Amino acid sequence: MLSQPHVSLSRRTFLATSAAAGAAVGLAAVPARAAGTRPRPFGRYGSPVARRDPKTVYVHPGGAGDFTTVRDAVAAATGSGHTLVIAPGVYRQTVAVDPGRTGMTWIGASENPRDVVIVYDNAAGTPKPGGGTYGTTGSATATVQADGFTARWITFANDWLRADHPGVTGTQAVALKVQGDRSAFHHCRFLGHQDTLYADSMALGAFARQYFAHCYAEGDVDFVFGRATAVFEQCRFRTLDRTDLSSAPYGFVFAPSTAAANPLGYLVTRSRVDSEAPDGSYKLARPWVPSSDTTARPMLTVRDTWLGPGIDAVAPYANMSDSYPWQAQRFAEYRNTGPGADISVPANRPQLTSRQARSATRAAWLGDWEPWKEAC
Repeated sequence: MLSQPHVSLSRRTFLATSAAAGAAVGLAAVPARAAGTRPRPFGRYGSPVARRDPKTVYVHPGGAGDFTTVRDAVAAATGSGHTLVIAPGVYRQTVAVDPGRTGMTWIGASENPRDVVIVYDNAAGTPKPGGGTYGTTGSATATVQADGFTARWITFANDWLRADHPGVTGTQAVALKVQGDRSAFHHCRFLGHQDTLYADSMALGAFARQYFAHCYAEGDVDFVFGRATAVFEQCRFRTLDRTDLSSAPYGFVFAPSTAAANPLGYLVTRSRVDSEAPDGSYKLARPWVPSSDTTARPMLTVRDTWLGPGIDAVAPYANMSDSYPWQAQRFAEYRNTGPGADISVPANRPQLTSRQARSATRAAWLGDWEPWKEAC
């Protein structure tokens, strides 16, 4: 995404490098255990001495598992079908799941996403050790390219802050970039500021299906973006306050970049968009037509969703480039509620008809893949 001014934010990072700092920044502490009971850092998911199956790998920051880092566990889990059970902790590292590691599952052992945090602090403009900078893609804390990936109860975060790096102009800082088909995230959190969640595909002609259920994402500029065919169901999106800007817009929630040949982009359903910023200070979306695909026709459908007062109800959409006006893209709404959904200027709020809405469903978006039926 295009950069915004790299100036101070209204709050500092809410993540720290140790789990002990969690209470101060809103991360749930590891629950205390009664005297005389044995610790169960992996919850109901077994342990290295009571392994669920040969392809289950245990991660524990203190050494009680097979590995102390998620990155090392992924590196060892070659081939398909591995499960990582991750004990509570803050794992400060970057992690990549390459295309060969298909069917991988990550489980936060406590079943509370606040307890298992994977975080790093690269930005697009961060210098690389060998020269150059990371760029938007390279800034990602976690990158998932394999098909069939599933994560449950995990927080993916990028705690890079503009205020800490006033000389850096590339302020995009991705928490998760996911590119694989059939990628599912249940009860996960995505924390960052600009470009938090990059829901994308491996190639222009690859229509990757992704599903996000009961998830939470927060940020400011284009913090959910990319060209995937993605369903966001019963999710919460929170826009952050910014004291560094003197006027709105402070940012944009969605920035899809759907390929023109792909009939399905982002679908947001039964969700919630709220804010800690002043009323009307955010746009719901703007289309991203990247230089690598100037034929893109971004698609976003938001339906049956509560839009809070932080969204500019009069003009909820904006252009990223006037060469590609949002009116020429595939933006639509249906049966939304809340002050940010008020239709005061109908021309600025394209609506689906009832007939069109019958085709705007998770089943239509995801086809024969039904991740909502997967047992936890």
